[in-house]
Amino acid sequence: MKLKVYADRMSQPSRAVLIFCKVNGIEFEEIKVDISKGQQFSSEFKEINPMGKVPAIVDGRFKLFESHAILIYIACAFPGVPDHWYPADLLRRAKINSVLDWHHANLRHGAVAYVGNTVLGPALGRPLNPQAAAEGEKLLSYSLSKIESFWLKGNSKFLLGGLQPTIADLSLVCEIMQLEVLDDYDRDRLLSPYKKVQQWIENTKNATSPHFDEVHKILFKAKARFQKQRLMGITRNSESDSGSITKLPSKI
Repeated sequence: MKLKVYADRMSQPSRAVLIFCKVNGIEFEEIKVDISKGQQFSSEFKEINPMGKVPAIVDGRFKLFESHAILIYIACAFPGVPDHWYPADLLRRAKINSVLDWHHANLRHGAVAYVGNTVLGPALGRPLNPQAAAEGEKLLSYSLSKIESFWLKGNSKFLLGGLQPTIADLSLVCEIMQLEVLDDYDRDRLLSPYKKVQQWIENTKNATSPHFDEVHKILFKAKARFQKQRLMGITRNSESDSGSITKLPSKI
């Protein structure tokens, strides 16, 4: 039976799994779970992932969730996946696993907190939490600095000194790509100090082309929509302020 991937392309981990399957020529069916509509909490989807999160996969009778576990499974279970993605060498695998574990407690936590409390929260009907945004930005910047100074130390193109990407490169770069929904000034402010990180993002894009850009199209559409909403909000506030000013003399 064909592999089924339950995903929403607005989800960073979903994009990593989809790109990985496409790059490696794995035949699969993409089934959209719209998180903006809360479909991940439906009883049907919870039969696949009781945690109510995307991505998740079904391979025959086997069900699996958590993107890192999914990437490892696909890399090992499907023939033809090049060894560099998740090497057979135990020491290399252990290093990749260490990056993936670090990712969830650091980069992902910071990026989700910051983006969710600046841009994505209102789009999903959630209230903004300025304190959470500030804490998220602090952890995000810390994580980017660690990638720059430790995981990308030397002149390596990819994490851990690799000449080709691993599942860790793909997972972390997809996380950072979520910053594309921010306005350009904010995104550049966060990323511009880290030249190695920026080059590594480009290296990963190039290594997974054309699928990387195709899967990420949804982010740029969302960015344009958010920018339009911000401009409309600024216009409404400006008109409101103008109205208040013109009415002021009549009240004196």
